[in-house]
Amino acid sequence: MNKLRKLLSSRLVIWGIMMLLQIGWFISIFSYFNTHFRYAGTCLEAIAVLIVLTIVNKQTNPSYKVAWSVLMLGVPVLGIAMYFLFGRSDITKRNRKNLDKVHTKSIRYLNNNEDVLQELATYSRGASKQSGYISKWSHFPVYKNQGLTYYATGDDTLKPILAEIEKAKHYIFLEFFIIREGIFFNTILDALEAKVKQGVEVRLMYDDFGSANTVPHHYDRYIEHRGIACVRFNTLKPLFSAVMNNRDHRKMIIIDGKVAFTGGFNLADEYINKRRRFGHWKDNGLRIEGEAVANFVAMFLEMWQYSTGVQEEEKAYFPVYDKTNQLPGFVQPFADSPLDHEKVGETVYLNIINRAKDYLYIFTPYLIIDNEMMTALCNAAKSGVDVRIVTPGIPDKKLVFLLTQSYYSQLLQAGVRIYQYGPGFIHAKTFVCDDVIATVGTINLDYRSLYMHFECGVWMYGTWEVGQIKQDALETFRISKEITYAHEAARSKIVKTLQGILRLFAPIM
Repeated sequence: MNKLRKLLSSRLVIWGIMMLLQIGWFISIFSYFNTHFRYAGTCLEAIAVLIVLTIVNKQTNPSYKVAWSVLMLGVPVLGIAMYFLFGRSDITKRNRKNLDKVHTKSIRYLNNNEDVLQELATYSRGASKQSGYISKWSHFPVYKNQGLTYYATGDDTLKPILAEIEKAKHYIFLEFFIIREGIFFNTILDALEAKVKQGVEVRLMYDDFGSANTVPHHYDRYIEHRGIACVRFNTLKPLFSAVMNNRDHRKMIIIDGKVAFTGGFNLADEYINKRRRFGHWKDNGLRIEGEAVANFVAMFLEMWQYSTGVQEEEKAYFPVYDKTNQLPGFVQPFADSPLDHEKVGETVYLNIINRAKDYLYIFTPYLIIDNEMMTALCNAAKSGVDVRIVTPGIPDKKLVFLLTQSYYSQLLQAGVRIYQYGPGFIHAKTFVCDDVIATVGTINLDYRSLYMHFECGVWMYGTWEVGQIKQDALETFRISKEITYAHEAARSKIVKTLQGILRLFAPIM
């Protein structure tokens, strides 16, 4: 009973109920007009057709257009109601203007680094073109490597994070999708409060939807009571909120602009296996040092100003960097936004896939991809590239996992090798390719990460950590179960039918 009471009182459940009530209200209104007015049905169908034409002419993913079109034309009443609640973009146009303004302001202290890009070209023209794309379209430049540390599991992140927080002298910025009270978050929160008392500026931003079931409503007030400036990103509203799809899925900790942490982990105990969920939880993380951290500073300040609406002078947050401590390789932290019409995260992944020569190893908790990504992965495997993908052995969302498995057959037929993580759930989002290129970040292989969320990642070339990521992948294959085509072909017709329905509506789920 306590669990049921807690579930029914959770903000996410309340929000879901309010959305269902609004959809029901829309449907009842349309049904009333359809029953009492002679041409209401014809008008409703005409409205649905006009909306479909609007959707088709948008610059967006074709699968997204198909899903909305099928829903709109197949069930006009439900389709129109759903679209007005979740599919409109008129609000995001205003948000886009605000974001463009703060983005231009935040990146002005980043070095152009054309000389570094040219140096990268002497090692690999292909890699320099990948890096050049990120620089041009996300506006985050590439840097010489000044220090990276790869953490193969979230368990390894707490101690180094605390060590860097202890060293902080000026400021600490944190931005996460999920926070949850427990060993991980509370230990960090205590350390942050101690730094506030020492005069260090501390800011925390968390996604209100992502944390809706993990912390109480207005938890930001509790954090501010402890001296920490706090912002809830895109506050969850139970009434007519058309931008609920645009979530802040980024994860980052920045200390004095000189050290940053990122990766798949959130500030909750399951990410460091102090709370048992879905077997062993495998995540990963990355520590970045030196000038490349400036990209994270710009990302954070941009989102903070966008969320608060308060403009500030940012120069003081960009320290003078010592460029003498240079290590082999290149590092490029980057961000992706759903409001700029440029799918940076997807293109970074596609560039790696399309230029792979020997192997490509991928970790992803979700595998819900469009035709372009599917074609790229299949073509790489067909051309002789050793493509391997690791998905969870124990899923966190069963329907989503069933949808993930629906993509297996086509990939397996093309020669892609698919593994399910034996010990439990894998939450890492990692690409490693040909011993020279890797990415670690927050970007899943699903529609939400690739098209709807604010995300971040780190592209790297020729660093020692690329080899560590490869070794982590090889060890993960060893303890995972390889999936065969025969196994997938043997699925029942009922399951395959359900998977087909799920795939049709995957872009709007």
